[in-house]
Amino acid sequence: MHELINTLLNTMNALGYPGIFALMAMESSIIPVPSELVMPPAGYLAHQGEMNIWIAILMGTVGSLAGAYANYFTARWLGRPLVLKYGRYVGINEAKFAKVESFFLKHGEISTFIGRLLPVVRHLISIPAGIAGMNHLRFSLYTLVGAGMWCTILAWIGFFIGKEQALILKYSHQAVVGVILFSAILITVYVWRQKKR
Repeated sequence: MHELINTLLNTMNALGYPGIFALMAMESSIIPVPSELVMPPAGYLAHQGEMNIWIAILMGTVGSLAGAYANYFTARWLGRPLVLKYGRYVGINEAKFAKVESFFLKHGEISTFIGRLLPVVRHLISIPAGIAGMNHLRFSLYTLVGAGMWCTILAWIGFFIGKEQALILKYSHQAVVGVILFSAILITVYVWRQKKR
């Protein structure tokens, strides 16, 4: 575990801010790079004075937007046939896709924001946004806000906890639970407002 932590820190230190950008762009697309292994080490390095935490959070957030746009434009340009043809490799069949697409056409903004906060969903939420042709400005705004919140949480966990990998994992999992609860409350309020209208 100690060697793994040192490897992560050395890698992050060597790659610097461009590395945070690239890794979070990969994390935000369909490449499985856990953000929990990117942002907390950046936060720790900021605590050590080797990085600026706000620049690290900015690079992580903008990297997340870049990765999200990779999915968005792939889905936008190649469209529904590509997703239905290859979606099965990432767990998307036609029935699931039809439900997601129908829901997204009605609730795209809130879906994009909440999707950026949730594990697994954050990798895929840009696909229905691209196919539905969601407005670029709104897509960017909701992606940046959601990704920014998540990057900030993880970076500050690393900043305050440091090299204690077990504690980082513990508090990262607690952050996921907290974000899920926050999302559930937000969805409840959103549904209530929609019904009231």
